[in-house]
Amino acid sequence: MSNYFSRKISSFHGRETPEEGFLAGHAMLIELLEKEYGKTVPLPDQLAIVTGKHQRYNTDLWQVFTTRHKPNDNIAGHLAFALKYEGIELYILKVLFLQIGEGPVLHMVNKEPTSQYARRVWFLYEWLLDKRLDLPDLKTGSYVELVNPKLQYPGPPRNSTRHRIKNNLPGNFEFCPLIRRTVKLERYITMDLHQKLTVGLSTLDKELVRRTAAFLMLKDSKASFEIEGEIPPNIRARNWGKAIGQAGKKPLTIREIERLQHLVIGSRQLKDMGLRTGEGFIGEHDRKTFLPIPDHISARAKDLSSLLRGLIETNKQLQKSNFDPVLASAIIAFGFVFIHPLSDGNGRIHRYLIHHILAEMGFAGREMIFPVSAAILDRIADYQNILESFSGPRLELIEWKTTSDHNIEIQNETADLYRYFDLTRQAEFLYECIEDTIDRIIPEEIDYLQKYDRMIQFINHYATLPDTKADLLIKFLLQNKGILPKRKREKEFAELTIEVIYIIEQAYTKIFVEV
Repeated sequence: MSNYFSRKISSFHGRETPEEGFLAGHAMLIELLEKEYGKTVPLPDQLAIVTGKHQRYNTDLWQVFTTRHKPNDNIAGHLAFALKYEGIELYILKVLFLQIGEGPVLHMVNKEPTSQYARRVWFLYEWLLDKRLDLPDLKTGSYVELVNPKLQYPGPPRNSTRHRIKNNLPGNFEFCPLIRRTVKLERYITMDLHQKLTVGLSTLDKELVRRTAAFLMLKDSKASFEIEGEIPPNIRARNWGKAIGQAGKKPLTIREIERLQHLVIGSRQLKDMGLRTGEGFIGEHDRKTFLPIPDHISARAKDLSSLLRGLIETNKQLQKSNFDPVLASAIIAFGFVFIHPLSDGNGRIHRYLIHHILAEMGFAGREMIFPVSAAILDRIADYQNILESFSGPRLELIEWKTTSDHNIEIQNETADLYRYFDLTRQAEFLYECIEDTIDRIIPEEIDYLQKYDRMIQFINHYATLPDTKADLLIKFLLQNKGILPKRKREKEFAELTIEVIYIIEQAYTKIFVEV
């Protein structure tokens, strides 16, 4: 086993290292799992390497450490290194613990019972495997935080007196994604976008804010359907927009998720509504053989109860804490869509949950809805990439066969793939969308409505038209770059003279086009 620890490498799983060196921490544990036990796990976004030089630096894919950081050539050394410099990777740790057994953990704790890293490994072993080791409770020593807040965002702490550990995982045994602390996320959090939005809206007329919110609810609803490649009837889009407007008012439960599915699906009810009773995947079928070609494989039906119970409890736990609302919404919303518990409607409910968490945690005031789906639609390629960054690596770990109805049947245990994962990319993406919504989409809509009101007043001064017809006139001008087409002029607006139409066109240009 020791040759794994002493081998220098220049690439790992297709990732070239910045320079030749030794794998450390999680990378070394992954190598050990593969070579010694034949187990594969999803790679973290960033891995660690120790080089012979004396320069400590990071790249997008690697943390580069110096020789003085090199851990001892054993499992305990690399576990301690990972916890100290990289944070916690729950899925990797669980797979490792299942393979190595309790021996190395017992040895680590017995050798240094008060070591913070030994205690954290001990706690994680018992917590992940739901197994009590033959070790006495600690009676002395100060409490140590399980999640290092300098590396990852912690949840509210709960003391474990047995290990003298503050369990500040932002989740529970059944569902616990983690988010790394990055420069990008720290910048967003310190920007205090919530305060920026609140101050901006407080200067506006309340009726204008109300109308803006009403339009944005419909805009978000339509964008959410468009992301799914669907153009719903207007009444269905409006109904879903109203549901979005109620986000944050009802607690998140299984029943609420099923209610939302009925709203989003509409009158075309599926054969099996509610939580899936069979397996599911996103993808296509081969045109000749009809074999499934999955892009994403959903959690097994038999695991849904546990996974959703964990997700709902995690939501309750984060609601009661000072956890960042955008990070919380990333955990719950993306966790939901990765589990994919329904036969249809998962994507739209996933985006609804973003609104729900932000509203529930007070990030978004009741008077304004975030058209986050519109921001996502504008970044659809990036959105698809971050979904793929989760799904792609896990496809290789799921064993399945084709069923007679051209679905899939999962052959191995997969629940932990949907319990324990890193959500840093998704959290950064969501913050980008929130920033764009506050800085561009909401101000653009407010600006449009202000110009619209000025245009209505101008039209009413020169012509007597019903409100609906004045609205139609503005929409025609908007569609045709400020010119009312001859056919529209002769058919819908025959009562207006050419001179009046020209004056209105000129006004449109001044109000909507000229800065």
